[in-house]
Amino acid sequence: MGALTHESLVEYLLEEAYEVAETIETEGGDADLKSELGDVLLQVVLHARLAEERGAFDLDDVARSLNAKMIRRNPHVFRPDGSLQDSFPATVEEIVLTWDAVKKAEKPERGHGFDGVPGALPALARAQKLLDRAERAGLPPAAGVTGVTGVDIPGTEEELGELLFGIVAAARAGGLDAERALRGALRRFQDSHGRVSPAS
Repeated sequence: MGALTHESLVEYLLEEAYEVAETIETEGGDADLKSELGDVLLQVVLHARLAEERGAFDLDDVARSLNAKMIRRNPHVFRPDGSLQDSFPATVEEIVLTWDAVKKAEKPERGHGFDGVPGALPALARAQKLLDRAERAGLPPAAGVTGVTGVDIPGTEEELGELLFGIVAAARAGGLDAERALRGALRRFQDSHGRVSPAS
């Protein structure tokens, strides 16, 4: 095995994160969850160590940065000194509005409602994120999506999973790549909205 680099570790970080998700979704139990979270934490430690070796930052810097970010992005929970507020917002909507306003102030260069959605997300997860951002920007939830008005969406996630799996199986049988097709639809969705700014 060659020298460890941030790039060579990416696949393991993603794999460990997916293992945490699988443990949670399959109710793997606290012992398994603790172990899987430890594996993710090991990846964080390795990346921080590599950064420390090149003089960029260390694990303590990561923790301090996270602490400062949590205080800064959650003024509804924390005072600037890190102590807890005396009262909290009444609704989730108020919390989301505060969070969005703080993130927008932190990164003013992100003028587009879709900025910050990782391009490396699997297409289905990316679709969910983009639709969420579109809704926050005040666009209709499925603006620009064609041919979906007649789809009968099942009432449970289990049934929805079967439907999605059936679509993938049918696409595969027809020589189509469902993941690639959805990535293309997402690019068209984003392109159709140009530089859509987030709702303020």
